[in-house]
Amino acid sequence: MSAAAPHDFIAIGLGPFNLGLACLTEPIAELNGLFLDDRAAFDWHPGMLLEHSTLQTPFMSDLVTLADPTSPYSFLNYLKQNGRLYSFYIRESFYPLRAEYSDYCRWAAEQLTSVRFGHRVTLVEYDEAERLYTVHAELTATGERRTFRTRRLVLGTGTPAYIPDTCRDLGGDLIHNSRYLEHKSALQAKRSITIVGSGQSAAEIYYDLLQDIDAHGYQLTWVTRSPRFFPLEYTKLTLEMTSPEYVDYFHALPPATRDRLVDTQKNLYKGINSELINDIFDLLYIKNRRGPAPTRLLTNTALTGARYDTGSATYTLELRHEEQQAAFSLDTQGLVLATGYRYQVPEFLAPVHDRLRWDGKGRFEVARNYSVDVTGNGVFLQNAAVHAHSITSPDLGMGAYRNSWIIKEMLGREVYPVEKSIAFQEFGVPGAAREAKSA
Repeated sequence: MSAAAPHDFIAIGLGPFNLGLACLTEPIAELNGLFLDDRAAFDWHPGMLLEHSTLQTPFMSDLVTLADPTSPYSFLNYLKQNGRLYSFYIRESFYPLRAEYSDYCRWAAEQLTSVRFGHRVTLVEYDEAERLYTVHAELTATGERRTFRTRRLVLGTGTPAYIPDTCRDLGGDLIHNSRYLEHKSALQAKRSITIVGSGQSAAEIYYDLLQDIDAHGYQLTWVTRSPRFFPLEYTKLTLEMTSPEYVDYFHALPPATRDRLVDTQKNLYKGINSELINDIFDLLYIKNRRGPAPTRLLTNTALTGARYDTGSATYTLELRHEEQQAAFSLDTQGLVLATGYRYQVPEFLAPVHDRLRWDGKGRFEVARNYSVDVTGNGVFLQNAAVHAHSITSPDLGMGAYRNSWIIKEMLGREVYPVEKSIAFQEFGVPGAAREAKSA
């Protein structure tokens, strides 16, 4: 489309959340949206699509169902169109395979007219006179530059892989877990492999490598700073914390209180699937039946330093047992950092920095309606808002809810009903008690 015709919104980045927004806005004639992503096609965590790994949320947390169960872009319709619906039904599991979910997202993206892959956004500017954002992009295949204008932005650039300071510029062939599958065969050729991390990804990689430990004969070590292998808390009343009421409650708390709560809630969205924990134990039991298997699980252990020796192609990890306050070291040839992801504000936003709201810690100040700009209606944020919207921010099951809200804000009316009250429990002081206390 010509730069002379402004879009109603441009969404930058195409992970599941913005892809869901694309699906939900596709049938809305009043919204002229455009979705830009620098990749050649949709690709969701390709390095972690292990054959048996599943989502940690049910299939209803797809791109659209919790906003519009009749949408043609639902996971169930994907299964139907690919002749897999009855097999999924007979399987009797709410949880799709991760690779299956990635295929589903790619299937949805290929049907959308508003999606443009191969467009790397380089700069965003704002025209005060016309009240429009100018988005500059570069075609990754040719270097050709394109310019688009828009009334609003939706930021969905995701969270890049996090490498701890102790491991940056170390040298060698250490990998982040996001690149595990492409380097798996090289890892298994080494004499020793160490995984550093506490969550689901670390557990999945450890289990995957443990299965082949006899065939390859490597020493396998899992180092975690956590005092134990925390299961993901997934009880039904706890799941009500992914509800509109809890977002209302959490967002209204003082920022310092919210930050304190976030530190205590990690096992609500960063824990390990309890079935996987049990599978690991069962596999360890099998591997140790005829004698100790060459594997160790080190809990309460923090990584404090690291160095790499090119001659022996070996990493030396400096470790500290947190409770005993004892330091020790560990040598390993293979190193996998399952250290998660951290949001970084995109550099292309620098020219519009003053149009965005920031909190005292340099993070986006995210309003209840998911906006982050000074107008409260011009720039919206997908994910990256745990500090403002709690564990609902990265939760796939809340993506359709957030997108329903963003669409309502852009149109001034509800296309998809935005639920306001679904929880049985009350998270704050009950209304009557609150009114009596303030009287």
